[in-house]
Amino acid sequence: QVLRKSLQRGVTLSTGSFLVYEAHKLISGFTEVHASFKVEEVIEQADYLYGSGETEKLYRLLVQHKNSDDAELLWRLARASRDLAQLSSTSAEEKRQLAYEAFEYAKKALEKNESNFAAHKWYAICLSDVGDFEGIKTKIGNAIVIKEHFQRAVELNPKDATTIHLIGIWCYSFAEMPWYQRKIAATLFATPPTSTFQEALRYFHMAEEADPNFYSKNLLFLGKTYLKLNNKKMALLWLSKAKDYPAHTEEDKQVQKEALELLNSI
Repeated sequence: QVLRKSLQRGVTLSTGSFLVYEAHKLISGFTEVHASFKVEEVIEQADYLYGSGETEKLYRLLVQHKNSDDAELLWRLARASRDLAQLSSTSAEEKRQLAYEAFEYAKKALEKNESNFAAHKWYAICLSDVGDFEGIKTKIGNAIVIKEHFQRAVELNPKDATTIHLIGIWCYSFAEMPWYQRKIAATLFATPPTSTFQEALRYFHMAEEADPNFYSKNLLFLGKTYLKLNNKKMALLWLSKAKDYPAHTEEDKQVQKEALELLNSI
């Protein structure tokens, strides 16, 4: 009946070619659904590996999908590339290569979906990392763009404690910026970016309120910021929490070590 109607509209299809056409439509539809399902499956595997601290396995899984157009996959690949670069076993040359790779993945994720908060967050993080290899002038020059992307990420997801913490780190960095870096900033901007330890402290507390005890480094920086503000009582409180935080990653171990050194120096 469908074939007869097609012929009546002037479409000349043999019964065989019509059946092939219908089969192609069915297979195409199935392929689209299957592809969608596969992306979700990869993301689920990736999140499990990330939660388990399996950095190398996670990178190997996601790098297979580096040509994907899915922003959720791409920002996770940017994060995995960066995490791999942070490992002590990664050589200096590999760290550099992975930093630039991570930035390209984050950039692509943002191009694919500008409404994805994590794409903004990891673009800002990776842009900052690239600045470490290109010198202090580039790093300071990128500072305003970095903060803008962090702020956009928070607008899109106000409950993401990590991004709020990173704005705190941005503020802390500019609050303790040495004079020669301030001089560079003055040559790059009509109004150079500035901040204070009080502003940094506010963001670290906001991050803790959004997700209590979520990150060892936030506890450490609460302690360090209180030290900068000469509040030893509060510094002892937060540094002790950082020291006692369970060490799941290399970064947690480094945080424990720094917190202990600061506690012994007070």
